[in-house]
Amino acid sequence: MQNGGWLFFLLLAGIAGSLMAVQGSLNSLLGESIGLLYMSFAIHLLAVITAGVLVLFFPPPSDLLKKITATPPYAWLGGPLGLAIIFGVAMSIPRLGVGVATTGIIFFQLFTAYLIDHFGLFSQEHSPFTWIKAVGILFMVTGSYLLLKK
Repeated sequence: MQNGGWLFFLLLAGIAGSLMAVQGSLNSLLGESIGLLYMSFAIHLLAVITAGVLVLFFPPPSDLLKKITATPPYAWLGGPLGLAIIFGVAMSIPRLGVGVATTGIIFFQLFTAYLIDHFGLFSQEHSPFTWIKAVGILFMVTGSYLLLKK
């Protein structure tokens, strides 16, 4: 990316990461109050309503049906995976604490992300795993150990 455009997207990713920690905490609280299944249903219903309102302001492209039928079937697994993620986060935060749970989430999220990049899975661009990335992961493991040490 030119002219520091990558910085904007890095900031956007950072904001999303911060929102994930807040969301996990709120989902955990709601799940303890009304139960995990009902919490999940409620937050997904609210997400559908929110997306529905946004769709009213952004009409679909004329070739939407063509794009839907051309999409590989595995690309539709985001919904069920989202449900599994929400359950996992909501169940782990009250038992581990936000910091410990988030440390585990981030570590395994990055580990999985580098596997996806290295093998070019799910139509992502291939980005080989290098020794410098291995050193970075080693630092992360060390940092995770220090964060989790009581």
